[in-house]
Amino acid sequence: MDLLLDATLYSSTLRAVTPILLAALGGALCARVGLFNVGLEGLILIGAFSAIVGNHLTGNIWLALLFAMTCVMMFSLLFAYMTIHLKANVIVVGVALNFLALGLTTFSLRAIFDVKGSYVDRNMVGLPRWEIPLIHDIPWIGRVVSGHSPLVYFGLLMVVLLYVYMFRTVSGFRLRAAGENPIASRSLGIRVTQYQYGAMIACGALCGLAGAQLSLGQLTLFTEGMTNGRGFIALVATMLGQSNPLGVGASSLLFGFMGSLSTRLQGMALPTQFTSMLPFVVTLLAMFFFRNKSQLADARRSNESSR
Repeated sequence: MDLLLDATLYSSTLRAVTPILLAALGGALCARVGLFNVGLEGLILIGAFSAIVGNHLTGNIWLALLFAMTCVMMFSLLFAYMTIHLKANVIVVGVALNFLALGLTTFSLRAIFDVKGSYVDRNMVGLPRWEIPLIHDIPWIGRVVSGHSPLVYFGLLMVVLLYVYMFRTVSGFRLRAAGENPIASRSLGIRVTQYQYGAMIACGALCGLAGAQLSLGQLTLFTEGMTNGRGFIALVATMLGQSNPLGVGASSLLFGFMGSLSTRLQGMALPTQFTSMLPFVVTLLAMFFFRNKSQLADARRSNESSR
């Protein structure tokens, strides 16, 4: 019980959820335009490495973020071109992108920094921590909410902004229509391809920031495969949230909480193997819930159509 009331647990949850949340929001945008982006894992990994390289080359944290976003957006454009214009299978392209990112970052790590496995620069400045005025003085709440990197607050803000965009603006309605019925959308003059490319570019920018949070949010380091399945968890969060930003945010918070809880349980004499698999067990359970929910929705639609 004391563990569940510990402010440190919830503070670490906000830090852990940020890469998952940003990538899941990008995946939700892709899903809304009819592109199921399985390559989130690879995009986050490229973003994490690009952020370190950008910080190493420029010495400026904000230019490093911009560099990471630009690099990942280029790979997103490659994904979009192959799936939209070349009509390649989105699953195959996404899986290939994941393997490409893993191999490319491993090779680049040795080519640029001349190291194997990981790169750490203790003199490199990471993302700053923002103390929110007035709130950081409130007991317990201040310890949870205040003192995080800007990307933590940006991720939470994006949940609201994307919800307003998708469901309260004309452009958002057109974006959703482009994915739900492309043929009817084209007949109404909606540029479906333009919205698909825009969604993929926005997804790349969000995944670039997600990777930057991983490599620059806590410690300035990069290790091979440091995403550790976060992209796939983000994909599940997108599916579980039905590509609705509010649902995606809630699902991401669940996975972030379980990840932080598993880390805390490692100090309670529990086997490391058990605590490490806890977030993925929750992911599998969430997929079962999503499957049952989808079946109920399909049954309701079939009943309504039969009437």
